[in-house]
Amino acid sequence: MPTDCISYQNSGYFTPLMIDYLNQKSNLRSLYHRFPTLENFEAQLQEKKNNFNNDGNGNKKRETLVAVLQQQYQNATVSDLTNQNIEALKVDNTFTITTGHQLNLFSGPLYFLYKIISTINLTKELKAKYPASNFVPIYWMATEDHDFEEINYFNFKGKKFRWEIESTGPVGRLSTSGLDHFFEIFALELGATTNATSIKKLFTEAYLQHDTLADATRYLANALFGDCGLVIIDGDNPNLKQLFAPYIKEELMQQTAYKKVSESIKQLSDYTIQVNPREINLFYIEDKIRERIVFENGQYKVNNTKINYSEPEILALLETNPEKFSPNVIMRPLYQEVILPNLCYIGGGGEIAYWLELKSFFDAVKIPFPILLVRNSVLLATEKQIKKAEKLGLSWADLFSKQTDLENNLTQKLSAFPIDLTTQKEQLKKQFEYLFDLASQTDKSFVGAVKAQEVKQIKGFENLEKRLLKAQKRKLLNQLERATDLQNELFPNKSLQERQANFSEFYLEEGSDLITKLLYELKPLEQQFNILIL
Repeated sequence: MPTDCISYQNSGYFTPLMIDYLNQKSNLRSLYHRFPTLENFEAQLQEKKNNFNNDGNGNKKRETLVAVLQQQYQNATVSDLTNQNIEALKVDNTFTITTGHQLNLFSGPLYFLYKIISTINLTKELKAKYPASNFVPIYWMATEDHDFEEINYFNFKGKKFRWEIESTGPVGRLSTSGLDHFFEIFALELGATTNATSIKKLFTEAYLQHDTLADATRYLANALFGDCGLVIIDGDNPNLKQLFAPYIKEELMQQTAYKKVSESIKQLSDYTIQVNPREINLFYIEDKIRERIVFENGQYKVNNTKINYSEPEILALLETNPEKFSPNVIMRPLYQEVILPNLCYIGGGGEIAYWLELKSFFDAVKIPFPILLVRNSVLLATEKQIKKAEKLGLSWADLFSKQTDLENNLTQKLSAFPIDLTTQKEQLKKQFEYLFDLASQTDKSFVGAVKAQEVKQIKGFENLEKRLLKAQKRKLLNQLERATDLQNELFPNKSLQERQANFSEFYLEEGSDLITKLLYELKPLEQQFNILIL
């Protein structure tokens, strides 16, 4: 079976908006800056270089960024390549490629890996194309999110492992205490193989030897990808927020984001809107609080609390404690692009969809809009599964299709006689064309009777098709069950594997070779659904 035959557009798992973006439809052209091609990065890096330094603040931003990263890595084992990348961020010919992800327990779904590997591999391609510049892969940890229910579990071999604990503030500050009991249950599922021992060690060192979810996630990502030079950043930091303070002030005073994003959403009226802006797109955060800031009756109020500020008071708070302000999904991309010398954001379809709402906002605040790249998608399949598919005569197009379509197409393919009566229906329609002509020349009142007869006979053929298909499905039940069982293995819960399974399920069999194979295979600028044989 060929392994590169499914494009994102033909996979059946991308939204109309993403398909139109990938096809560079003209109606979306004003919503992004440059399409992700290797050649387009030349202009992007020059523009970002000029902009990052145009306020005379570029060196300060780079120095602050490096100092914060060094502080955040002070208790970690840092690879030589990651150290080099952090140091390289001090100089103005160094740029970043960034992906972001929630702090899902034990990385959550598989696409955590694919995002980061897409980012690492793109920096390699860019270095080969533009050797005079440096390119650093960045993983932005979403430490300030507060929707704990989205991240407190992962799936392993069809079982859901959930961390039951209360969380009200930013998840990065959440204590990992209590995960030892969770680990005891998970460890029982792993067995005692060499790879199982590696997984247990990784979980233990990440979550049982670090105090917060942010520290645990940094350890995990660094353990998996530190040797590749990945740099991990936590935006929940007062020094980084200080660099962003002018934009926080504008959001409080002018509400530019709301105005501009609302305009862009009108251009996306034919699509599902990913996120809607609020009048103020900021949260107030403390260890146990992350609540929206709202402006009511001349006061800035923290929603669901008794905290409120006058305008002078909230501006004074911004000056002294910028870490108490947290950007929401609309403002976070700007925060990232202000503090990083970033060229490209790599994300899933949902993320790229909300980035497409933001370009006019970026233009208004005079920050270059990054290139938007859809991350790699991957289906992991075993050799045994490939042999099953070949024996059943299934293509990847078959396996990616809806299950009813899979069953119907396979029934058609395996039947000893044709079930599709399209040819016969076309012949029938030609015969009725003659009858329509005859009716119109004799008595036009007959036309309705002829049409009714045509509809009746076409309907008869369609009913016959359905009965033939149903009869053949009963006859071919064994083959169809094997085909749907295989599809269910590859697409658990009739969804993409990468959105369901945790990496540990495959690491258990492959060990570190899993990461090695993915690093070798994934080509981030190719719009192909990768199928990796294990």
